[in-house]
Amino acid sequence: MNEDWLWDRSGPPDPEVERLEKTLAPLRYRYRSPRPRRPRAWAVGAAAAVAAAAAMLIVWSTPRAADTQWQVAGARVRQGQVLRTGDESLTLSAEEVGRVDLGPDSELRAASEKRLALDRGELHAFIWARPREFVVDTPSARAIDLGCEYTLHVDPSGDGLLKVALGWVAFSDHGRESFIPAGAECRTRKHGGPGIPYYEDAPDALRVAVEAFDRGQRGAVDPILSAARERDGLTVWHLLTRVDGPERGLVFDRLAELTPMLPGVSREGVVRGDAAMIDRCWDALGLENTGWWRGWERSWR
Repeated sequence: MNEDWLWDRSGPPDPEVERLEKTLAPLRYRYRSPRPRRPRAWAVGAAAAVAAAAAMLIVWSTPRAADTQWQVAGARVRQGQVLRTGDESLTLSAEEVGRVDLGPDSELRAASEKRLALDRGELHAFIWARPREFVVDTPSARAIDLGCEYTLHVDPSGDGLLKVALGWVAFSDHGRESFIPAGAECRTRKHGGPGIPYYEDAPDALRVAVEAFDRGQRGAVDPILSAARERDGLTVWHLLTRVDGPERGLVFDRLAELTPMLPGVSREGVVRGDAAMIDRCWDALGLENTGWWRGWERSWR
């Protein structure tokens, strides 16, 4: 046997060795690159358990929103919860606040204990809470309850219409206010706030002119004054708070024709915007005295 062939394959090959190499060739070592190891079944299960535990920790660590007094079919409504109706309506009730019927295709949020937000649709509220405690926010104004029953509608654009059946409601937005008694209604617009209220039985000409004025249309003041009846002093007084200068003088003159003014009220004072005199003009209407709702107004602000 040639030993040089065995060590470094030098020299002539040995026939016996060549025969053994050929026989054993299929069994020789071949290098393969390492493959990623697949996790065992127990490792996969452990990882899933850890993930589930982490998820439960996240859920448990998130505080649950506080319950409000409102209930729907015996279930408490949580603060911040959004209620949406389809073809059916639903009723919210709160023992210390009142009852709210939410109409079909409506969206309402329970903002806080005594505050709701109507984003769209219609609600009918019958409230026995103390005046000013219950409010409903809309995209264009805030409806402040003064002990009443009313219907509030908000269309998809964010504009609204409020109709009062009992008591009073105040519409307020960025300093602009409207006071709506039973039997009256008032529109509100997303980019204009509360409009001028009018009685539901007001002449069509007055209603059309009020809507034009609320839209900012020029020349709408005269048609309102011409169509106003004695009962429509409500509308004329609100117009008095929306105009300035010479127009305010014209509005005051018409209001004085409809309702005798109280002592201490002068045309000059009203034209220059004297707040106390403008309030005295309201008192002359024989509705609620301004001292009543100005007190609540301070609380709203």
